[in-house]
Amino acid sequence: MIPHEAEAVRRMVQRLSRSGRRLKFCYEAGPCGYGLYRQLLKLGQAVTVVAPSLIPRSPGERIKTDRRDALSLARLDRRGDLSAVWVAGEDHEAVRDLSRAREDLKIVDKQMRQRLNAFLLRHGKVYEGRQRWTQ
Repeated sequence: MIPHEAEAVRRMVQRLSRSGRRLKFCYEAGPCGYGLYRQLLKLGQAVTVVAPSLIPRSPGERIKTDRRDALSLARLDRRGDLSAVWVAGEDHEAVRDLSRAREDLKIVDKQMRQRLNAFLLRHGKVYEGRQRWTQ
């Protein structure tokens, strides 16, 4: 295991590819975006990102260690049993992050309006107008 830092990844790639070989990396997509994918591509390595739901598993199979999970991924990748997912470009990922942030804030806005209405109602303040949240 190595720290999730760009310098640590660069050193690991440099150490593993001393003989001049091009390495092949495979990892599960996660919530941290595709920074590792882009970094490995810039270092000249082959990278496959796989959705966890697309990894073939036996019924009831539970892998509890990173080492066993990594070995399983390597074997499946070598056999060609893994399907790569589409990796969004930096611009596309930025727009996706922005739209997710907007959706999150819309939910928070709705919750705050409901809390404020409940607060005012508990204190006997009732709005008599037709529409509550307009200018």
